[in-house]
Amino acid sequence: MYAADERTILAFVFLCCIIGLGFAFELIRFILKQQDASPKVREIADMIHKGALSFLNKEYEVMFAFMIIVAAVLFFLLKSPLMAVLFIFGSICSAISGRVGMHVSTRANSRTAVAAEKSLGDGLKIAFSSGVVMGMFVVSIGLLGVAFFYYLYQDPQILFGFAFGASFIALFARVGGGIYTKAADVGADLVGKVEKGIPEDDPRNPVVIADNVGDNVGDVAGMGADLFESYVASIVAAMVIGATFYPANPQMAVLLPLMLSAIGILCSIIGTFFVKVVEGKSVFHALNKGMFAASLIMVAGSYFVINGVLGDMNLFWATIVGLISGLVIGLSTEYYTSKNQKPTQGIAKASTTGAGTNLIAGLAIGMESTIIPVLAIGFTMMFSYNVAGMYGVAIAAVGMLSTLGITLAAETYGAVADNAQGLAEMGKMGKKVLERTGELDAIGNTTSAIGKGFAIGSAALTSVVLFIDYVHSTGIEAIDISQPEVIMGLFIGGLLPFVFSSLLMTSVGKAAQEMVEEARRQFRTIKGLMQGKAKPDVEKCIAISTKAALYNMALPGVLIVTVPIVVGLTLGPEALGGVLVGSTVTGFMLALFMANAGGAWDNAKKYIEAGNFGGKGSDAHKAAVVGDTVGDPFKDTAGPSLNILMKLMSIVAIIFVPLFL
Repeated sequence: MYAADERTILAFVFLCCIIGLGFAFELIRFILKQQDASPKVREIADMIHKGALSFLNKEYEVMFAFMIIVAAVLFFLLKSPLMAVLFIFGSICSAISGRVGMHVSTRANSRTAVAAEKSLGDGLKIAFSSGVVMGMFVVSIGLLGVAFFYYLYQDPQILFGFAFGASFIALFARVGGGIYTKAADVGADLVGKVEKGIPEDDPRNPVVIADNVGDNVGDVAGMGADLFESYVASIVAAMVIGATFYPANPQMAVLLPLMLSAIGILCSIIGTFFVKVVEGKSVFHALNKGMFAASLIMVAGSYFVINGVLGDMNLFWATIVGLISGLVIGLSTEYYTSKNQKPTQGIAKASTTGAGTNLIAGLAIGMESTIIPVLAIGFTMMFSYNVAGMYGVAIAAVGMLSTLGITLAAETYGAVADNAQGLAEMGKMGKKVLERTGELDAIGNTTSAIGKGFAIGSAALTSVVLFIDYVHSTGIEAIDISQPEVIMGLFIGGLLPFVFSSLLMTSVGKAAQEMVEEARRQFRTIKGLMQGKAKPDVEKCIAISTKAALYNMALPGVLIVTVPIVVGLTLGPEALGGVLVGSTVTGFMLALFMANAGGAWDNAKKYIEAGNFGGKGSDAHKAAVVGDTVGDPFKDTAGPSLNILMKLMSIVAIIFVPLFL
């Protein structure tokens, strides 16, 4: 039975989740009642909406088939029916969050374009509100699921089944969505910009609709599932560590992560009201103001929560350093990927001498950009451990993700802004609308890059916390790196991110080739297409991306799930510990490198398109487009998908520990 104060805490957590969902539904109502576009623009928007949901339905069919197989393994091999049930619920909750978020984003894009006719602020309000819906669903459903099953079973360890389900769906959503979106994006750029010299969202390009669909399945559903997993895993891991490493008051130590996350939902909601365009200030300033406001309110909220629940102010400092670490990683990513900063402008300048120098500059910037995030995560772990032990590290991870509701909103807003820009161009909505949606889109690229950096940093810190749980679950006192099987494990772990990324990059490359050939065929065989007198066959291009994504997302998933089990059974739990360490270290830095290099290449291209170094159509622009096509699968497919690799391998290792002992 729960004590009165425990019941009060859980009741408060449930209430915050309901408030978060209520706020999301109110925003959905607000978005859908806004004026929609002309019939012509609505027709294009409907194609994007139907294409996105059609792909998601097919993707979920594949995911749920694998889900049943994994649930059966948990039921029969581990003889844990409860773990299997929680796995299924975790999968379903993650899938629901992604579907709702993408449904709203594909309805908000045309309304954002129409609102931009009135003002930049009106356009931002609808696009950002769509992102907030995604953010609120992720944090509210994630926390509600964890709190509900803890309330039922009072065992934090069993909650890893729920986290496993969230990770499993995140893997397919990230990998499948990433392959889909970048196959279309690369194909659209190579044929449209390089070969035909037409604008990015020109309706004559057969690949444009598939590209716009991809923005939603990759940057909304994919990113949402990714951070749903991080959010749930960090809370569950902190609860388990609290029960073990905080003997002074283990019951309250289990509940503190739930309470901090609940306060974070309220802080995120308050932060959204600060996102307003001020005269003379940029859209990015408005988004930053909201995120910083939420973080500052969270500082005050966490002080009172920790003081009231445990009275241990060392945990407060661990929470704050985690929160600050997330902001530092975001600001670092902004510096290295924003078109207003020297690194990206340097890549643009390098484009004036060709694609080769563009690629060299982008690779160098990507490598350099890993320094600050790695040091930030390292400092966070050391500081939080020194002030509050193992539990402090876990609480720091919870603190980093506490304001995820608004952080994720700023990330997924970018896909809506990108679609709105495309609709404005394809629907010929006028120069003023194009300028405003263009500004929203340009900022969306930067917020998207920041979101990816934040997601990668949180994945690394969450993986460390999960590794602590793994070590405790196995009873290993130390991992001796002088042992050959441990060294073998380290090398296998370090190798996996490269093999995983290779599979995804190859998938994008092959699908993009097929897309380019199809677009060329249509320009060659459809009379009047280039003159705008005939319509392209967009369904064919959507089918190519869909087939490539569904066909190629299975092998990476099987690899991540099976390798920890095989290593644990053949080389032992110490060697598997080496695998987890190797994959986290290599995966973290490789993910940062690819995400930031890709973001910088993209914005270097946009910097040239703004009229610098010759502008659109110049040799520098063509070189920058080549860099961008390399960066696309870097930043939107392979890089972000490594988040899932780091976390999912650790969760699989924890769940299957009974087989290794």
